[in-house]
Amino acid sequence: MRVGCAFEYGTTQNLPAVFLVRPESSSRQRVIDERWDFAPAIAHHDYRDLYGNVCRRTSIPAGSFRLGYDALVEVPDEADPVDLDALQHPVEDLPDEALLYTLPSRYCLPDVLFERAWQLFGDTRPGWSCVQTICDWVHAELRFQYGASNPATTAVDVLDQKMGVCRDYAHVAISFCRAMNIPARYAFGYIPDIEVPPPDTPMDFCAWFEAYLGDRWWAFDPRNNERRKGRITIARGRDALDVAMVTMYGPAALGSMTVWADQVGNDERFAR
Repeated sequence: MRVGCAFEYGTTQNLPAVFLVRPESSSRQRVIDERWDFAPAIAHHDYRDLYGNVCRRTSIPAGSFRLGYDALVEVPDEADPVDLDALQHPVEDLPDEALLYTLPSRYCLPDVLFERAWQLFGDTRPGWSCVQTICDWVHAELRFQYGASNPATTAVDVLDQKMGVCRDYAHVAISFCRAMNIPARYAFGYIPDIEVPPPDTPMDFCAWFEAYLGDRWWAFDPRNNERRKGRITIARGRDALDVAMVTMYGPAALGSMTVWADQVGNDERFAR
C-alpha cells in the first residue's frame, strides 16, 4: 500500500505543533519506506505518547507551511480478521491495561448512555455478537454527513442529531460497548478502496474502533460496517481527542488537506 497525506497551513506567528500521520509498525503492518517533506525545512523530533503512538513534534514558522508524508506499507492480502466465537470477559478477568477503555472519556459517555445501551443490547449474546449488533445498529441509525459535528460533539450529541462522520460513528459504538462492559478504544488511519465501490468524495483519514474480546483487540467499523482490506492503523486512544492528526498550539488557517491510500504493484513500488 502507498499511503500518505499533505497539509498546507498559514499562520502569522511561530507555532509549536504535533503531527500524528505515520502508520504504526506491528505484526500486521510494516512500514517499508517513508518520506517526510517540510516546506520550509524545520527541526523536529519523534516521541511516543501515553498510548504508544509515534508523534512528530516541531515548531512551524510564521507564513505558509506545508507538511507532506508518503509511505509504503506492507499489509496482509486479506480483510480484517474475524472470530465469531470471540468471548467477552467478565470485568474481573480483564487485563489491567484494558480497564481504561471501559470508562467514560471526553467524547464517549457510557455512563450517560448506560440505560439505553442495556435496553437496546441487553438481550444480545455477549462477545462478538454483541459488538457486531452494536455496529449494525449504529450503521443503520446514523446518517453520514460532513460538517454535522464539531470538536465539542459527543456521542450523546450524535445520537440526538442522528448524523455525523466516521469518528462520530466510532464514538457512539465505543460508548455502547463500554456501557456493556466491553473494552473499546478509538483508532484511525488509512483505508483504501479495495474490492468496494469507489466513493464520490475525496479520500480522507478514517476512524473505527477496536473491542477487546478473547485474548486480543479486534477492529470494528460501524461507518462502513464491513471487513475491509488494507486497513492501516496510525494511532489509538480513548477517543478522537487523544489522537488528533494535527495539534497546533495557536491559531493557524488550514489551506488544504489531501489524503491517499492506494494499492501498488511491484513496478510502482520500486520506481520510487
